[in-house]
Amino acid sequence: MSYVLGTYARSVKENFISGKGSYLYNDKNEKYLDFVQGIAVNALGHNHQALVKAMKSNSEKPWHLSNLFLIQEQEKFAERICKLTGFDAVGFQNSGAEATELAIKAAVKYFYSIGQKEKNRILCIKNSFHGRTIGTISAGNNPKHTEGFPLLNNFDHFEFGNHDEMNEKITDKTCAILCESILGESGIKVIPNHCLQGLRKLCDEKNILLICDEIQSGYFRSGKFFAYQYSNIKPDIVPFAKAVAGGYPVGGCLFTKKIANSMGIGSHGSTFAGSPLAMSLANVVLDIMTKKGFEEHLNEVSKYFLLKLNEVQKDFPELILEVRGRGLMIGIKMHDDPSKFISLLLKNKLIVVKASENVIRLFPSLIVSKEEIDEGIKIINKTCNEYK
Repeated sequence: MSYVLGTYARSVKENFISGKGSYLYNDKNEKYLDFVQGIAVNALGHNHQALVKAMKSNSEKPWHLSNLFLIQEQEKFAERICKLTGFDAVGFQNSGAEATELAIKAAVKYFYSIGQKEKNRILCIKNSFHGRTIGTISAGNNPKHTEGFPLLNNFDHFEFGNHDEMNEKITDKTCAILCESILGESGIKVIPNHCLQGLRKLCDEKNILLICDEIQSGYFRSGKFFAYQYSNIKPDIVPFAKAVAGGYPVGGCLFTKKIANSMGIGSHGSTFAGSPLAMSLANVVLDIMTKKGFEEHLNEVSKYFLLKLNEVQKDFPELILEVRGRGLMIGIKMHDDPSKFISLLLKNKLIVVKASENVIRLFPSLIVSKEEIDEGIKIINKTCNEYK
């Protein structure tokens, strides 16, 4: 019997007790290739020594200080990420859902602060995913997540790719459009570059803010620091999380100056966000990701992985419909429900995770090697042959 609240379908019974790089080890010391990495959280793999060292050294310093005080590691990280991304301010949170809640509040508050109080509606993509708070499930509008819960009434929705419906839903009360740059939970759907460019142009013309959710696609998961950068645009607000501290819970939200200025003292806050320990780890992750060669390696192995996966698709077209994604945020769309296939992959010592629309998500670490990619491809091929 488990006393843990039963909100997760824990079909996996493995008890993983250690990890190193791309691998997890269970209590029988069996090795598994991990192509989930905590659902895009462990971007540097398991037990990265730079993070272990930082955790040990900072464990003897204050772990937590109230945000009433200046936190040096927080100030350092804030300056670095703002300069890296071209934004003017960042607000810290503990998760992606919290970061999106902050984005929603800031979008509404901005128009309130300039006297447009009626401009408070946010337009989102149906069945997207932004978290599981009341606010974020209201934004996502996925019946799987909303059933039984009272939703906020200031969200409007349109189908992914339906530009006519999107335009119809825009009114004088629309303050922001919120979208994932790559829809993750919905099945690794990449918003095309020209569509994001069109969204940016539309928002400028209609006096609407653009919020790009980079919680799953950010931090080089897509091959660039943020996935929207493929489109050469700049959103007004960017919530981010997942990989920020290599496995330690950190979220944040980036703002342009005019929006940051509307969020005054007391308009938002968090007890735990931006703690010294969390920020020290976040700075180490930035150290590693901004080193020369990191992005180049990532893009080299991601192209190799996509090439090899497309070869598998050609060999097993009766099982696999398509391979899609960007960088190391990859989806394999199956013809049928992939649950049994995923279980068979696990039996063969490869860990993956399911998304919507019969899609298998693959999120290797960003420092995965070609040899580890080859190992994963070998297991996928073996599983396809066994599954037929």
